[in-house]
Amino acid sequence: MTAGRERVCVIGAGPAGLSAARAFRRLGIPYDQYERHSDVGGIWDLDNPGTPMYESAHFISSRKTSGFFDFPMPDSFPDYPSNRLILRYTRDFATAYRLRESIRFRTAVDGVERVDDGWVVTLDDGTRHEYGAVVCATGTTWAPRMPALSGDFAGEIRHSSTYRSPLEFRGRRVLVVGLGNSGADIACDAAAHADTALVSVRRGYHVIPKHVFGIPSDEFSERGPTLPSRLEQPLFRALLRLLQGDLTRYGLPTPDHRLFETHPLLNSQLVHHLQHGDVAIRPDVARLADSHVRFVDGSTEEVDLVLCATGYDWSIPYAEKYFDWRDGRPDLYLTAFNRRHHNLFGLGYIEINSSAYAVFDHVSNLIAQYLHDQVHSPDGAARFDRMIASDRPDLSGGIRFVNSPRHRSYVDAHAYRRQLARVRDRVGWTDLTPGMFARPTAPRGVRA
Repeated sequence: MTAGRERVCVIGAGPAGLSAARAFRRLGIPYDQYERHSDVGGIWDLDNPGTPMYESAHFISSRKTSGFFDFPMPDSFPDYPSNRLILRYTRDFATAYRLRESIRFRTAVDGVERVDDGWVVTLDDGTRHEYGAVVCATGTTWAPRMPALSGDFAGEIRHSSTYRSPLEFRGRRVLVVGLGNSGADIACDAAAHADTALVSVRRGYHVIPKHVFGIPSDEFSERGPTLPSRLEQPLFRALLRLLQGDLTRYGLPTPDHRLFETHPLLNSQLVHHLQHGDVAIRPDVARLADSHVRFVDGSTEEVDLVLCATGYDWSIPYAEKYFDWRDGRPDLYLTAFNRRHHNLFGLGYIEINSSAYAVFDHVSNLIAQYLHDQVHSPDGAARFDRMIASDRPDLSGGIRFVNSPRHRSYVDAHAYRRQLARVRDRVGWTDLTPGMFARPTAPRGVRA
């Protein structure tokens, strides 16, 4: 048994795990970090086994709103960086703050066990290490969810997590099942490369273009005043109608929910391809038969490949039993703090209508100050312990998210930030401020 109760274990070196590591270094909190892959970056590394990333993937939030706190993306990046640029940026972040020094690569965590008032972490080499706290930051897109499709199919069926290149579509008739952001991207790849491109949907969606009047949509939204949802929803819906017209003309069902009541679907190419007939919308799949797909409206299509862009089941397999799961989501205070098991954290297990990296930094800032107070200001830590146990704030921001397992734990970014500020004020913790993360001298070739 190595390490000790004074140290923290960070599992995963994707964006969330790196965010935690930077926050711990700032406050001098000793930690070890484990990453099963050979480098940092998590899902953004196409070479990371099991990643759902595909060659055409880009951020759906824009460059200026998407970076780590106080480490903006380079001005040379486009408005919506590609997966390769995001990976480069994430690795630059790790290098700039010398986070790699504490990461043990090619090392998976097999298990986390509660022992007395600490934690024992078992690695894939069989060694066991004792810690006072554990941060689980291994992401939410590693367990593909496949729909139950009835019937026998002569073609190929697989999850979109296995998709990499649009060249896979050449000469094939392709059906994409599901129209989230990945489904929309992949449908556009199919529209440009497949012989036939179809998308099966169960409901209608509000499709938000990536630019509004030449400005990235999230920047456009942030520049204006914060409006109550009863004003914001009809205003932006009218704007979308003005810009795009009636999308039901292209086969998309009328949405059964108001704008912003589901995770936003940002895509500028889908409407273009629908307008040009490169891709067609179909309803839910009823049955598969030989090389045909029958839909619930009775229509059929001959298809070679069914690609299911149907999402992911969240899991934390090495510590599953220590989390209370509701509708497939862990019940965590402020989406991070385990209510029953002291000093077990989940970082990155959040569904939010904003970019993620800065959110990770805000949460990491709280975790770090909480751990720091346990040693240096026990009264402050005890005050926060009581909040973890009993505080259940409404983080919806007044938005009535659709009644689905995914959206039952969805949070509104504005409401979430306001609640984090309230917590900081009540406990006496500091907010993120520019310059608070001192950067060591940058290695050659990495911006300081």
